[in-house]
Amino acid sequence: MLFKIAWRNIWRNKRRSLITLASVAFALFFAIVMRSMQLGTYDKAYSSVINATTGFMQWQANGYWDKQTLERSFIPDSLAREKMLSDPGLEALLPRLESFALLASDQSETKPGFLKGVDAEMESRYFDLSEKLLRGALPKKGEQGVCLASKLAESLKLDVGDTLIIVGQGYHGISANGKYPVLGVADLKNPVANKSTVYLDLAELQYLTGAYNRVSAEVLVPKDPDDLEALQSRLLTDIDTSSTTLLTWRQMLPELIEAMEADSAGGLAILFILYLVIGFGVFGTILMLTAERKPEFGILLSIGMNRSRLALSTFMETTFLNLLGIITGSLLALPIALYYHYNPIELSGDMDAMMEDYGMEPLLPFSIDPDIWFTHGGIVLCISVLVSLYAIVSIYRLNPVKAMRR
Repeated sequence: MLFKIAWRNIWRNKRRSLITLASVAFALFFAIVMRSMQLGTYDKAYSSVINATTGFMQWQANGYWDKQTLERSFIPDSLAREKMLSDPGLEALLPRLESFALLASDQSETKPGFLKGVDAEMESRYFDLSEKLLRGALPKKGEQGVCLASKLAESLKLDVGDTLIIVGQGYHGISANGKYPVLGVADLKNPVANKSTVYLDLAELQYLTGAYNRVSAEVLVPKDPDDLEALQSRLLTDIDTSSTTLLTWRQMLPELIEAMEADSAGGLAILFILYLVIGFGVFGTILMLTAERKPEFGILLSIGMNRSRLALSTFMETTFLNLLGIITGSLLALPIALYYHYNPIELSGDMDAMMEDYGMEPLLPFSIDPDIWFTHGGIVLCISVLVSLYAIVSIYRLNPVKAMRR
């Protein structure tokens, strides 16, 4: 009975109810769309930077991250490696050797480049490297050849089948010069990496630079990326911390974290304003509802209706109204988020340049994580329930005689 009464009371004043429903729906719509864009952009930025550069965590020689040279490479201890791989939270260890060199072809000027010696099979398995190929193939184990990042290939005017000339300095200052056939071209989805990266087989780069059996870092692939700090603390007991260390991507890329946190703080400030709009909008409705219906409440109490039932009926009425607004706002936001999740907004001009400075692809994809809908819908519902307490308090404090005389 109370359910029916509450539902019918919503539509006794359709204009008032529709205004309240619309204010809740549109405020929630804008909150979800804005947060979906923010979180989608963060996820894209993190995956772009992590996959193309650091990975989630690295095992390095002490001081390597501050000064990335071959002189600070190291030979991984096999016993420590086995202990780390036995940890249930670790999926794999990927060895990488990295160096810098000058790159050239017979059709272009010399360009600086970033040489990356990898195990192509493992990189493809855990970081989808093979899926980034535009044409050709990645260098296999023991194969002499390179895979170029797409923008670098364009600037050097090279394609599959052409020859790349590498002029560099190897371990302990030896010459690291060579000619390599271009086996493939890849789009790394990272503006900085796309302009400079050259992939070689790990053993081939070790031979070229004279850094035999040495690696710049071992990239750790966790089973749960959200549990990095706990995994790091466990694995630090397995390695010789006097010569090597473990760094998470957050420790290696603090500038990216700071930029994202600053942007997120601005977004949360706007959300706070939207929630204030929702709160005052609902409170205005509750205030009008309570003031207009005081004579009605007085009559109901006079003929014997229990105050708790009257309060519950009013509370259900406001809750139903807010739930309708939440459902409407959520449904309005869903197709927008879905469309821009699969068709990200492409940035241009100053925004494009700013994103590239942080090594991020200039795209704004939206997130479709259900937690966004549940979190913000729940917050709006809590605000609505809190504001609805005014009507309940008014009913318990109401004098039926005075209310009916109005």
